[in-house]
Amino acid sequence: MAVESAFQTRKETLSLGTTDHLQPAHDQLGAPRLDCSVGIMAHNEEGNIANAIEAVLAQRPMFGELVELIVVASGCTDRTTDIVASLACEEPRIRLVVQEDRAGKASAINLFIEAARAPILILVNGDNIVTPGTIDALVGQFQDQAVGMVGGQPIPVNDDDTFLGYAVHLLWRLHDRIARESPKLGEIVAFRNVVPHIPTDTAVDELSLQAIVTELGFSLVYEPSAVVYNRGPTTTADFLRQRRRIFAGHLRIAKDQGYSASTMSVTRVGRAFFQYESENIARAPMWAAGTVALETAARALGYYDFLRRRPHHIWTTVTTTKGDFGASAHQKMLESGLVDLAEERRRRSLYTTASLLQRGARKVVARAACTCSQSEERTIVLDPQNPHEEVHRRAKSCYNCAVSGILPVVIVRRLRSRGAVRSRGAASPGRRHRILPRLRRPDAPTRRFN
Repeated sequence: MAVESAFQTRKETLSLGTTDHLQPAHDQLGAPRLDCSVGIMAHNEEGNIANAIEAVLAQRPMFGELVELIVVASGCTDRTTDIVASLACEEPRIRLVVQEDRAGKASAINLFIEAARAPILILVNGDNIVTPGTIDALVGQFQDQAVGMVGGQPIPVNDDDTFLGYAVHLLWRLHDRIARESPKLGEIVAFRNVVPHIPTDTAVDELSLQAIVTELGFSLVYEPSAVVYNRGPTTTADFLRQRRRIFAGHLRIAKDQGYSASTMSVTRVGRAFFQYESENIARAPMWAAGTVALETAARALGYYDFLRRRPHHIWTTVTTTKGDFGASAHQKMLESGLVDLAEERRRRSLYTTASLLQRGARKVVARAACTCSQSEERTIVLDPQNPHEEVHRRAKSCYNCAVSGILPVVIVRRLRSRGAVRSRGAASPGRRHRILPRLRRPDAPTRRFN
């Protein structure tokens, strides 16, 4: 497979089941430092990507340092890349990886794994918002050397006074109950940096990671205090489409990797449903019955897709789960006591003032050091194997500015050269992605600009 060649170098230096290559440093008290790298996988997330990044950077880990925040923009056709690049100008921990062609979330995760440097890796979706203390709650579990992967608790911001909102809340509550007994991790997960890659054709990446981490001999932990907010589908079609893909992915992993999700058990789901949801069933019995009917239909469709070998790793975007829901998530935090209102107002005021001053200072420095015209263009070579294949893009600064680090630039080779034809399973040199360093000396040689 092509993905094998893309990570061959990493695999040659990594022995599965060992962590000798990433032994954590220790603080002054002798406790291991648990530094982490956070990865946000994004595809057309212009509505919420800024909220997701701000929520991660606002975390204050006690057990280590948040070394970097890597955003993998996979086949984005909206303003996601521009928004992240703008934020990277103000925050040096942000690294942007641009995947020109969309190849699925699993492919984006593999890019993140290859680029990350910390011993603990955390995956966050671009349409999620983490709450204060979430990263610390996840990372703290790794003080136990037997723990290999930790997952948090997703809570939807949907209005549960509607049928679909009720259904989304019901499913995530059942997920929470089952995960407390037998860990089923999703939406936000942290794992040790011992996984070379995951299968690129998986539709449920978190479960693939669970299977690999378990195979390596590590244990799984579900941490309900690590809360992340998301938005569930608001139409029946989107609900069925999402649940159908997930169940088909579960069946595929059960067959290919021999690992079954705890939520696949009808007995376990039914026991949690009648044991913990009796009050909600009594409040809206018709909605509860409708939710069961929708989930049953989605599982039947997922089983049909599994039998037909229909791929789901590049799925159709569920549009109703996208967009800016930062205000809804913040209101949820206030209601649950996760955020102190007075402290939050003071923090936001200081943050806004500091951001304005920093932005102004950067503009002054950039204008003083740069004499280029905003209308200039530069040529970016995306694939050194095909040097004649170039893309012209409008430049925001000149060659010297980009190389000096005034403008953060990250370039990823194309996944596939145009017009290239290769046999099934053949390795492609274009599969190897590389990242242009954020900061380079002005006199350092480079081949990526003309």
